[in-house]
Amino acid sequence: MSITGNRKGSSSIEPAGTPSHFLRRCNQFFGDLFAQECNDKALTKQQYLVLAALDQHDGASQTTLVEATGIDRSTLAEMVRRMLARGLLSRVRTENDARANTVSITPTGRRALRGARMAAERAERALLAPLPPAERTRFVRSLALIASAADRFPTTGGGRNARKSLLRASGYARRI
Repeated sequence: MSITGNRKGSSSIEPAGTPSHFLRRCNQFFGDLFAQECNDKALTKQQYLVLAALDQHDGASQTTLVEATGIDRSTLAEMVRRMLARGLLSRVRTENDARANTVSITPTGRRALRGARMAAERAERALLAPLPPAERTRFVRSLALIASAADRFPTTGGGRNARKSLLRASGYARRI
């Protein structure tokens, strides 16, 4: 396998051998591990991301949450609606802009976040378990370099700085 994927006879790239394919499979694997650790009932990994973002920036606008989590605007709006119905979040209109909402984490949401945090940490460890211990930190640093390039990329930039500050504040890289 080359770093850009396997080539077929017509010089096309076979997607199954590409780094992007492997990243997607790893993301799917983490989702499965997270769901297993949460007993398939507590939170989805995206709901966990929203709660973790609000834990750092309570009272954030939905736009800020989009930027901090990387979840698209329409998906986030639907997620917030469902999380409001479950009592995990509260939402109020901003004073300055009647079209904008601020979202806060409720005490119920904080309890769910505490349990999900532990599940996420177990899932992260399980995700990296196939790697030799000496390679885990290097692997995460390599992924961080790619993510940093994405933060600087004009079409994906903008709000990605909020996500970087959330990762730094969470101490994620230090826990591995």
